[in-house]
Amino acid sequence: MRTPRIARTGRLALVLLVASGALNYVDRATLAVANPLIRHDLGISVAGMGALLSAFLWAYALAQLPAGLLVDRLGPRRVLSVGLAIWSMAQCLGGLVTSFGAMFATRLLLGAGESPQSPASARVVRDWFAVPARGTATGIWNSASTLGSAISVPLLTILMLSFGWRWMFGIMGVAGLVFSGLFWLLHRDPADIALTANERDYLRDDMNAGTRGPVSLREWRRLFAFRTTWGMMAGYFGCIYVLWIYNAWLPGYLEMDRHMSVARTGWIAAIPFLFGIAGSLCGGRLVDMLVRHGVSPVGSRKYPMIAALLGTALATVLAAEVTSNAVAVGCISMAMFLLYVCTATAWAMAPVAAPGRCTASIGAMQNCGGYIGGAFAPFVTGLLGQATGSFRTALWAGAGVAILAALAYGFLIGDPIDEAALATETSGHPRMQTGDEKAWNPSISGA
Repeated sequence: MRTPRIARTGRLALVLLVASGALNYVDRATLAVANPLIRHDLGISVAGMGALLSAFLWAYALAQLPAGLLVDRLGPRRVLSVGLAIWSMAQCLGGLVTSFGAMFATRLLLGAGESPQSPASARVVRDWFAVPARGTATGIWNSASTLGSAISVPLLTILMLSFGWRWMFGIMGVAGLVFSGLFWLLHRDPADIALTANERDYLRDDMNAGTRGPVSLREWRRLFAFRTTWGMMAGYFGCIYVLWIYNAWLPGYLEMDRHMSVARTGWIAAIPFLFGIAGSLCGGRLVDMLVRHGVSPVGSRKYPMIAALLGTALATVLAAEVTSNAVAVGCISMAMFLLYVCTATAWAMAPVAAPGRCTASIGAMQNCGGYIGGAFAPFVTGLLGQATGSFRTALWAGAGVAILAALAYGFLIGDPIDEAALATETSGHPRMQTGDEKAWNPSISGA
């Protein structure tokens, strides 16, 4: 049963994850919000700014793989506390740069430091919430990303206009260093607490009923042998590609294509992200509702992701074509709602797609695929915007990527990966598997 201690620890963990996640997204938005001023002060072209925006994303994507493994082996408390400190130092340094190269380096460091946030959050939910509650808990922590994006534009605009963009970077960096200490002091991993037998039984599910230790490097590598892993990576590639068109370029789009002032953009750009908060919470609740109605854990995540991406494609095309600014913002808001339905259900997939001790690892692999897409999005969008003089073509391209991502989810994600499949050795190059190795090799007994 759920004891008061489990309930209290889970609630505190969610509060800390929402706060750190919101800070994470505010910090990564500093460059996008200060885009025009930084381009002017450092003499950077629109395409060059696209490269700067992508620098963070490439570092973030590639650092996902070691970050997920570290979280599963060392625990969220240690890894996320260090990550918070690293990315906050990078933010402070960003306010001191005087050249394109120096800013590029700080964005790489920022991306590496932020990489443990989502894998650690997925593992915390796996650690402290039972299966029927994990979708809602995931939707709550995932809403921090759009909450941070929603408050980032008005908050950072106020700081920038009041103190200048350099002090804006510094203030956010100091805030992150303070929170790093708070997270270390307040959060606890299960290994830090002597759980009772009843508490362990409450948190255990069938896939994690064994006594295996932390995921090994060999098991981590074997996750890449499964089609489900690649489906999660490919589908999330498209989701985050479209999301980062808006994350990186929404203020610039409203100013350049829709001819809004910087001050007005600071408030209008927050509206779609408020819809994103609702989308994340709805996505998490939808997952738990589908499970209660008999849909399989994987299916309860897969089907909403497909529907949300197809809806995102339609809303993005409409945003590119309408002439009314109000209707365009409404279409973007709908796209953001659906994108965050997709991100919440995608992260809810991580604890059910593989054994629980691999939750952060497979979640990080998914996030790596997603943010490779995210890394391409600002750069490609900047190139298309500079070549065509508007963002219309870039939005159409984003809609096409969303459709391809929906197809990837539909055709690649199959059964969950179980312990027996993960432990099975293959000779030579590993063949692609659906998830349940027993479908390919009947001689393997159940886990």
